[in-house]
This record gives sequence, C-alpha cells and structure tokens, in this order.
Amino acid sequence: MKGVLWLAWRQQRLMILSALALLAVCAACVAHWRSEMTELIAATGWEPCPGWNGGCESPVTFQIMDWNSAGIRALGGLGLAVPALIGVFWGAPLIGRELETGTFRLALTQGVGPRRWFAARFGLAALVAVLVAVVIGGLVAWWWLPIANTLDGPYWHDAPVYNATGPAPVACALFGLAAGTLAGLLVRRVLPAMGVALAAIFTVMVCVTYFRTSWTAPETRITPGMTPKRPVGSAWSTGRFGYLTPDGREHSIDGVCQLSGEELRACMAEHGFVARYHKVYPSGDFWTFQWIDTALYLGAAATLVALTLLVLRRRTA
Repeated sequence: MKGVLWLAWRQQRLMILSALALLAVCAACVAHWRSEMTELIAATGWEPCPGWNGGCESPVTFQIMDWNSAGIRALGGLGLAVPALIGVFWGAPLIGRELETGTFRLALTQGVGPRRWFAARFGLAALVAVLVAVVIGGLVAWWWLPIANTLDGPYWHDAPVYNATGPAPVACALFGLAAGTLAGLLVRRVLPAMGVALAAIFTVMVCVTYFRTSWTAPETRITPGMTPKRPVGSAWSTGRFGYLTPDGREHSIDGVCQLSGEELRACMAEHGFVARYHKVYPSGDFWTFQWIDTALYLGAAATLVALTLLVLRRRTA
C-alpha cells in the first residue's frame, strides 16, 4: 500500500478500526445469544409457525421470543442507522475537513489529480461501508431466521429486519456515504455538513419507505361467503379488506357489515355481497421491494458521486 491509498488509509484508519471493532463485538454477542436460542429450541423440540394464527401460542414460544426479539430489533435498529452514521460521521468529514483546513492542497501538489485523490479516499470508505452493512445484515438474518415471522415478530416487513437485511441496506449505506461526501464538499465546513447530510439521508429514506407499497400491487385474498378468512401468517397486511359483489366490485368494510355470525350473513345478503377480500403483500415480495429499493439507492449514490467529481474538479482547478 502506497501513494494516495496509503494516505487514505492513514487518515481513515481510526474510523476503519473502530468499525471493525464494532463488527467483532456484534458478531461475538450474536453468536452467544443465538447459541442459547438454538439450544433451547433443540431441548424443547420447538418448531416455528408463522403468524399469530399458526398454533405457536405456547409458553416455550413466548419464552424464546421474549429472550431474542428485543435483541434482534436492537441490532436491526443499528443496521437501519448505518447509512446515517456513515454519511454523517464518515462522509461529511471525508472531503469537508480537508477543504475546511486547506490540507487538500498539499496532496494535490504531489502530482496527484483531484479524481485520483478522491477515488482513493472514497473507494476505501465505500469498501468499509459495504462491509459494515453486509456483516450487520448477515448477523441480523442469521439470528432472526429460526424465529422468523412468529407471534409479534419481528416480521420480514418490520423496519429492524427489512432495513438491515438484503441488498437494499448495502446500497443505502453507499448512498449515505455519497450524500455525506457531497455535503462536505458543498458546505466546506464539517459540522454544518453533518447536519445537511443527516437531513438529506433521513428525507430520502423516509420517502423510499413511504412510497414502497407503490412499487407493486398487493395480493388479493378472496374467501367466498362466510368462509373463515385465511390467516395472514407471514404476509404484510395492508389493512384493506371488505366485501365483493357478484360482478367483482370491492366494498370496504368501513361503515358496512361490521358484524359477525347470523347478523353478518343477513347483512351480506342484504347488500348482495358474495365474498370477502383482504389485500396483503406475501413474504415473497420482500425481494421485489428490496431490489427496487436497491436500484433507487444505487442510482442516487451514482448521481451524487458524479456531482461530487464535477464540483471537485471545478473547485480544485
């Protein structure tokens, strides 16, 4: 390792070593807690069954869930916060501190162009950002899978699991780094750049979360007449359900036939309803949502990196 890469390592080694230490601690803790969970599962012969209506409501189930759900959610919450942490504490100072102190001029006088200087710094940071997101996501998934989608969760669509596992969190970590880097370049002062980066990353993540259910249509589950509805299981309920007429028109349950038993039968007959419907996103949609989110975050990250290179070239010309 030499040249600009060695300089990038020297300037970022504290952050890199801190990140590696955090990953090591997380891995050790998860290995210990998951081992205790699997030993209890093996000793009791417990078998998971998704959802509240899967026959899982036993004392052993509640014990296993109580001991592990909180930890999985906490680790998943860390994974959810990774893009913001990287963008604020790594991305914003990556170039912003060099511009604020003027030390970037020294590097550029050593026969190193701005693009090469930027590529070494950003490339090393991006590599570690990907490593952090992948390892935390892998630990969450490894700990969660034996009790996935059971009782009160966490479920695949819950933020601690969805936003920490799969390819989207990795892409989001790169987006966070790119957003923080561009903020540092534009603002040229580290502390204000941190605030700008945090606001930008938070806004984009909230928008992606808000519009996620627009990416694909939910599955409509239909049960004829008074037939008991199919349990939600591991699916993600949209909260949209109601009744169908013979011609297939949907009528929300809001304000009509909110009854049961014979009263429900009479109400359905009065309104001409022949079936009930419930709209859900099955667990298989996890990957649909993940790949769409990944494309959005990677596209945004690539755009921000291109803007950073353009601005950097003009400011160092």
